[in-house]
Amino acid sequence: MTRLAHGLRTTFVALEERNFRLFFFGQLVSTTGSWMQMVAQSWLVLELTGSGTMLGLVMALQWTPLLLFGAWGGVLADRYDKRKLILAMETIAGLLALGLGLLVLTDVVSFWMVLVVAGMLGCTQAIEQPARQSFVSELVGPERLTNALSLCGLLINVGRLLGPAIAGLVIAVAGVPYCFLLNAATYVPAVTTLALISSRSLYKGARAQRAKGQLTEGLRYVRRTPALWVPLLMMLAIGTFTYEFQITLPLLTSDTFGVDAAAYGLMQTMLGAGAIVGGIWVARRSVPTNAMLTGSAAVFGLIVLALSVAPTYLVAMVIVPFQGAANITFSTLANSSMQLSSASAMRSRVMALFSMAWVGTTPIGGPIVGWIAQTWSPRWALALGAFAAIGAAGLAWARLRHEPDPSTGLLEHHLVPDAEPAEPSELVDPSAGTDNGAAALRPQVA
Repeated sequence: MTRLAHGLRTTFVALEERNFRLFFFGQLVSTTGSWMQMVAQSWLVLELTGSGTMLGLVMALQWTPLLLFGAWGGVLADRYDKRKLILAMETIAGLLALGLGLLVLTDVVSFWMVLVVAGMLGCTQAIEQPARQSFVSELVGPERLTNALSLCGLLINVGRLLGPAIAGLVIAVAGVPYCFLLNAATYVPAVTTLALISSRSLYKGARAQRAKGQLTEGLRYVRRTPALWVPLLMMLAIGTFTYEFQITLPLLTSDTFGVDAAAYGLMQTMLGAGAIVGGIWVARRSVPTNAMLTGSAAVFGLIVLALSVAPTYLVAMVIVPFQGAANITFSTLANSSMQLSSASAMRSRVMALFSMAWVGTTPIGGPIVGWIAQTWSPRWALALGAFAAIGAAGLAWARLRHEPDPSTGLLEHHLVPDAEPAEPSELVDPSAGTDNGAAALRPQVA
């Protein structure tokens, strides 16, 4: 029993931080609502247009702002209070969900209105994603960062399981508009918990002062730091070609295996279940290493390659949970590696680039992968993603094998609570190494 209790504590250690508990449970409710809205939005678009092309247009419009403007969102998050930025964007997103729900409820909605709402949601994501990614380190500090990020990935996948199921029930019982209205309601606990977070207990670091050229300064900072640009290029390759499961898996189930939508839904469930297990596994790893990062990418690619040659639907169903586990393991390790290797005054700009490579590349990779799947086969599309991951892992390991692990790049000046903002010239290259004893610093609560 003692070993079980110790295992549970290790797995969920970040939840010992009051601020992270508030953030986690508020985001769990909100994420479930967001997945509900995604299902309802897709259903609404098909009801209004009957066109898969128009559905793809809505999805592209929702993610394109992150690709185009995510780097500027990182600049804002480095300059200003991250919590207030997230709170403002969540409030706007909740009002957009409420407005769309009322438009559908009163039967005055048109397709162009859905496009406008999708574009505005995309703009909020361009600001919120970098702030949210980097805010986690302020909630828990460096020692628990990997654990906290894995739990954040866990809540996304729990939301992926619960949200569509609740949406299907709500649509069947009450109708599409109530999914949007219910999603709007889920932003209330998210905003409330953000407001309750104690600023005094945050692991605050240096904040960038307003100055010209901060976007290009962030790019130069990443370019001169192998611990940042190598994982970023890995995520760029994998995000563009490997993560397009929303395209490859439906086509694999319908075109290759010839099964129905229910079978695809079951495959998505197994993918999410595997991701939850993977999230729990990686949550027990306190600090990522370069070997873990590149190894997880290679394993991810090999599993996707195995899925591409699966002879039957049943064999694919055995492989898919491992794919979900490898997916969240790699993304969590890449995220925490880059955050631990970043100076606090640069972290949001770094994570903006990470978010752009992770999900902002969908408007680029989606059409390419979809064309390959339609022209040749979904198997070839999956194989492309597999080789992208394996190749990225090999090239990254060749570069990172001689670099210190992320744990050796902790910067003392970005772990001290309420530190004074640093000038850009004062930023230290994390690859140079610093005193690892800084990891033991904790915020002093008055």
